[in-house]
Amino acid sequence: MATTSATNFSIGSTVSFGSRGNPLPQSKPFVARFTSPNSLASFSGLKAATYVNCESESSFFGKESSAALRGSFVPKAQKANQKSQYGLQPVASYKVAILGAAGGIGQPLALLIKMSPLVSALNLYDIANVKGVAADLSHSNTPSQVQDFTGASELGNCLKGVNVVVIPAGVPRKPGMTRDDLFNINANIVKTLVEAVADNCPDAFIHIISNPVNSTVPIAAEVLKQKGVYDPKKLFGVTTLDVVRANTFVAQKKNLKLIDVDVPVVGGHAGITILPLLSKTKPSVNFTNEEVEQLTVRIQNAGTEVVEAKAGAGSATLSMAYAAARFVESSLRALDGDGDVYECSFVQSDLTDLPFFASRIKLGRKGIETLIPSDLSGLSEYEEKALEALKPELKASIEKGIAFVQKQPVTA
Repeated sequence: MATTSATNFSIGSTVSFGSRGNPLPQSKPFVARFTSPNSLASFSGLKAATYVNCESESSFFGKESSAALRGSFVPKAQKANQKSQYGLQPVASYKVAILGAAGGIGQPLALLIKMSPLVSALNLYDIANVKGVAADLSHSNTPSQVQDFTGASELGNCLKGVNVVVIPAGVPRKPGMTRDDLFNINANIVKTLVEAVADNCPDAFIHIISNPVNSTVPIAAEVLKQKGVYDPKKLFGVTTLDVVRANTFVAQKKNLKLIDVDVPVVGGHAGITILPLLSKTKPSVNFTNEEVEQLTVRIQNAGTEVVEAKAGAGSATLSMAYAAARFVESSLRALDGDGDVYECSFVQSDLTDLPFFASRIKLGRKGIETLIPSDLSGLSEYEEKALEALKPELKASIEKGIAFVQKQPVTA
């Protein structure tokens, strides 16, 4: 999970440090990514790893914050290796496109991705109202250049040369609406957008946020297959919000430091198909049967909790944007060569008898390096029963997505 990996100071990520560097200019904010041959003590509760790489060109920290952070880690790094020298290395080199950037998830997601020190270009697409979003965002003093693209005629240009495509496009849930109710509207939107991805950036990582994810990911897979460019290692259903919620709720329930908590969430991304594996929580925690039941149900129904609280004014847009930005950052770190990147995601899988399944995965430069089967070993009795109970519903949702594309062949 992201909380176990070294990275930049950034969205939902962790930082470790070691020893390589040079005095940093005081006039610019900076980002640090660390690792070193000498494993150092943890920094602010985050895992230590193995090198130091300080860049002055990115991040949303101000001068005062940068100076304070500099002061807290530089002396420790110097002690680890007095002979090393600090060096500056630009890392903003990846191009990200958000399809549905003017929406409730798209706008905050665009802002969070704009903060990433790894992004050099941020392309924003929507069918309307995206020009103002891009103009507003472009005033933020972070490295990435923002461009806007409106309507189908500009979609191809938006996707040219993109490394990561994020798709939050579609209608949001409303009170009384299930994810299944969204299917007919959002299925067509995802199908059309993925066709464009296949034509313009077939090698990109594709992050599907549009609900119902249990069906829209199989839709995307079928479109890519028909286009002859399907790479199962590069197609992801973004289920990170389930993990974020599980970590938050468990930390609150057990009075733990949030940064230390890691709860794998498997299955799918709707209702009972969301299965938090509380028995696998790190650090190890004891739960009563009642606590397991209450936490599981709350995590499964957390989206409804937000929809009802907003009383018709929207769904879980801000927390979804945060979770999606975390997954984007993890993907970018993997593309950038970080060898310790783990997240949960709904992907093509052979861990169960279902063709798609959410589980923990290891990410690398070419996408999914490996699925993590150990999470499904040694489950509690409650989890074993819940796993079997979710399968019929998840299977039906997957088959519904596949059938949708097979009935409506993709555009050549």
